[in-house]
Amino acid sequence: MKYNAMKIIIINGPNLNLLGKREPHIYGNISFEQYFSELQQSFPTIELEYFQSNNEGELIDKIHQVGFSYHGIVLNAGAYTHTSLALGDAIAAISTKVIEVHISNTFAREQYRHHSYLSKVCQGVIVGLGLKSYKLALSYFTT
Repeated sequence: MKYNAMKIIIINGPNLNLLGKREPHIYGNISFEQYFSELQQSFPTIELEYFQSNNEGELIDKIHQVGFSYHGIVLNAGAYTHTSLALGDAIAAISTKVIEVHISNTFAREQYRHHSYLSKVCQGVIVGLGLKSYKLALSYFTT
């Protein structure tokens, strides 16, 4: 742990554990663990954590756990973005700022992906810039 470091967590939702294998034409061909190492090198002054779950309740529990003590949350809730009122409520209930990210351009995909239950309670949204979306979100917190 870095002394007095800014603490930020990246939280990824369902199916994002398959990055590098899942639909590489949309999501790329490297795993998130590989990319996370790059992020740690790019942001050495941040105490950066990573959490992924395919379960909605575990995502909510993690948001509750860190949502009053961390400096920021970068959240890619995957398909839960478009279906979960509960995740939106969890974000609204905490004091830590949340940046919503999506690797793909959700607005260029199926109609049901055009709506987010999270955006209105997030500080901002980054969509469609690939894995760089995470780096941009981290840059927001550090500038």
